[in-house]
Amino acid sequence: MNDEIKTKLLSDFKRIYGSSSDVRVFFAPGRVNLIGEHTDYNGGHVFPCALSLGTYAAVKVRPDSKIRLYSLNFEKDGIIEAAASVKLVNSLEYKWANYPLGIVETFRKRGMQINSGFDILYYGTIPNGSGLSSSASIEILTGYCLSELYGFNVTKQDLALIGQDSENNFNGMNCGIMDQFASAFGKAGHAIFLDTATLKYEYVPVDLKGIKIVISNTNVKHELTSSGYNDRRRESETALSDLKTVTDIKALGELDEESFNKYASAIKDEVCFRRARHAVTENLRTIEAVKALNAGEIATFGKLMNESHASLDKDYEVTCPELNIMAETEQSLSGVIGARMTGGGFGGCTVALVHDEYVDQVTEKTKEIYTSKTGITPAFYVVDIGDGPSELL
Repeated sequence: MNDEIKTKLLSDFKRIYGSSSDVRVFFAPGRVNLIGEHTDYNGGHVFPCALSLGTYAAVKVRPDSKIRLYSLNFEKDGIIEAAASVKLVNSLEYKWANYPLGIVETFRKRGMQINSGFDILYYGTIPNGSGLSSSASIEILTGYCLSELYGFNVTKQDLALIGQDSENNFNGMNCGIMDQFASAFGKAGHAIFLDTATLKYEYVPVDLKGIKIVISNTNVKHELTSSGYNDRRRESETALSDLKTVTDIKALGELDEESFNKYASAIKDEVCFRRARHAVTENLRTIEAVKALNAGEIATFGKLMNESHASLDKDYEVTCPELNIMAETEQSLSGVIGARMTGGGFGGCTVALVHDEYVDQVTEKTKEIYTSKTGITPAFYVVDIGDGPSELL
């Protein structure tokens, strides 16, 4: 598959930019989070894995300072131009290119000067707006390209932090570190158990014998920068501020259920209380889920996935009617071990663990019920856990 995509990219690069000599091709993955949602900016644990779906780029260094960007996913936008020699600012004229250009500016902000421009062609296999981190994928991909092309020798952790910095400060999306970390640190066959407070992590083998990871796309696109995502972060921070008046903590992820119940009355606003309750209980669920997976207790893992979805619906309120229909339908079907929304929410996808022999039956029945209730045709992806960024040689 990669060879076919590389051949296509080189052909399209020549069509668009006029030459395919000295062009290098790179890839960075999207991610799915198995459990641990909206805990990353609350100092908790997350458990994502990189996907074989992701973003590809064909790129060639230019002799001048011009940057030219083109996406095969947004061909109507044509070539978008900027300059490596001047400070870049987020602009409506850049459209989707604000994500890669934010990386260029963040490199510069960190003292890594890009003295010559480049032509770059992107192609993504992640459905836009699906919640599988197409933005983190293109950020990590662009950072990896710049590091390789200009010899910056940036570490995986640097790539993740640069991606988060760019999304927070260039694109105005106040996300945590999980998406960029999962893309940068992806390892085939493994999920990443990450403590977002310390960035300590471990690779956990995901050896699901006889079980598939099924991603179900509601085809309701989420637009996180214009949604309630930043509101949820502010509400969590308000709850934390209230809790700090009665206990010495730096993040909600430091609390266990007993200590949260002890101090929760300090949270003045009922909505902020529920946001904090989700952050605390979701963190504990994530820790328990990884223990269950390591012990081979897949049924327990699935139960915790279901509980995660309920908390994201009732306490954090980041689901939507379509996500609830999808998750609840899957949870009710034979062969499904657990199902939950994944990603930032407000649309996008669910992730489910499904016994092999039930995959076709589950996807067909889910499609039938979901479409009858919403009028929307969903999409399904049976995914593999992939590696982090790489060059296609």
